[in-house]
Amino acid sequence: MIRLRSLFRVLPILAVGAFLASCGINTIPTRDEQVKAAWGNVQNQYQRRADLIPNLVATVKGYAAQEKDVLTAVTEARASATQVQVDASTITDPAKFAQFQAAQDNLSGVLGRLMMIQERYPDLKSNTNFLALQSQLEGTENRITVSRNDYNEAVRVYNTSLRTFPTVIWAKTLYGSQKPAQPFTAAASAQTAPTVSFDAPPAPAANAAPGSAPAPAP
Repeated sequence: MIRLRSLFRVLPILAVGAFLASCGINTIPTRDEQVKAAWGNVQNQYQRRADLIPNLVATVKGYAAQEKDVLTAVTEARASATQVQVDASTITDPAKFAQFQAAQDNLSGVLGRLMMIQERYPDLKSNTNFLALQSQLEGTENRITVSRNDYNEAVRVYNTSLRTFPTVIWAKTLYGSQKPAQPFTAAASAQTAPTVSFDAPPAPAANAAPGSAPAPAP
């Protein structure tokens, strides 16, 4: 009899626990932690890229010191990107998140200019140290793409939990302070394919008078 009474007391507790587990009460905090973990991976990959840049700039400078504007732009863009302070709260702050993404996108753009310099300098293009750094940078860029995609997927799942039944019930009650996370978006420059040309401009005709129009083709 005593055992039966104990069982009857435990059963309601077990039933409540099973109900809470099945109704999604833990879904929001679980997915919130998944977003934060994915965000940490994104930061790690961007930091890896930032760590490669000083050696890359130094190597390019050794062969193409005259490309001062590009070298300076890369150094300044790296400094700006690393000075943006981010933490777990950044992912729910649209302004801070936009600042972080803009800084990283700007660095991506000037890095692209730096890597194109190699086409002008065959010695640089074949330098062992440069090739190793180039390979590491390419690998890091791929990891950044993967980690951003993983982060965006975690954000999508988490944000959906805040708006759909039954988890929206907990979002409006127990987890009312939870805010939607910000996803990465494509940079504006990604909408337009860059035009790059290393061709020298055609030299003017030797007998052409200053300011005169070129003779028509026969």
